Amino acid sequence: MSSDAITTIVPAVTDATTVIPVVPTGRELAPGSRAAALDARDVSAWFGSRKVLDRVSLHMPAGGITALIGPSGCGKSTFLRILNRMHELVPSAQLGGEVLLDGQDVYEPQRKLMDVRRDIGMVFQKPNPFPAMSIRDNVLAGLKLTGTRAGRAEKDELVESCLVRGGLWNEVKDRLDAPGGGLSGGQQQRLCIARSLAIKPKVLLMDEPCSALDPTSTRVIEETMVELAQEVTIVIVTHNMQQAARVSDQCAFFLAAQGTPGVIVEHGETGVMFSHPQDQRTFDYVNGRFG
Repeated sequence: MSSDAITTIVPAVTDATTVIPVVPTGRELAPGSRAAALDARDVSAWFGSRKVLDRVSLHMPAGGITALIGPSGCGKSTFLRILNRMHELVPSAQLGGEVLLDGQDVYEPQRKLMDVRRDIGMVFQKPNPFPAMSIRDNVLAGLKLTGTRAGRAEKDELVESCLVRGGLWNEVKDRLDAPGGGLSGGQQQRLCIARSLAIKPKVLLMDEPCSALDPTSTRVIEETMVELAQEVTIVIVTHNMQQAARVSDQCAFFLAAQGTPGVIVEHGETGVMFSHPQDQRTFDYVNGRFG
């Protein structure tokens, strides 16, 4: 549990009536994996004078899938955006605390923003491929943005590799020059994942990536996430408790009482969080009693 949680601890809940199956922890990293640990330390956030996060600390292990859960408005997406410096794009935004990637603060003045975004990629709630750009060029778009040079053969190999890892290759390999905007919603989201992978990130942030997708597309995205966890650290915001249970290794439960900033009530291994949480509010939330 976070040492910064502002909460009253109650005895461990033992009368759970709904226990959702969870995946085993301890995934092995693939050879050559770039996955890196993320550490948030005493992170607080404001929009103008309104404080939205209060002293949030969380360790996100390399190669693991960390799910951020909690009701709407408790700061989960804000916290996610802080991890790769998107929070600072809001003119009134302010930040306190540290975000460490492999032990180095991503907010250090000498740290280039482009380097941070290259190491910590982002997949948004709504798929955002470049609609008029081909599937191939969508995957390669990150190379242009980061000024990375590659020959034709290297680009072809990268496109195939990223689409395979994004779970999309078999569906589009014969139409790579077709517009990315012509794909279905689930395919567009997987194309965005492939695009994020092309710049070889160490961490992939996902903000409710399946909220607008049908169950079949959601299943494919979840399978893709589990496979990707062998080579990249994943942090996902989700309101779907079954999804959190299916894919994550650990969960962090965010909560904001009325008029107060969000905090982490508790965090830990997903199996424990869903079956024997330490705080009654966690038990109530994961069992659908509020939120």
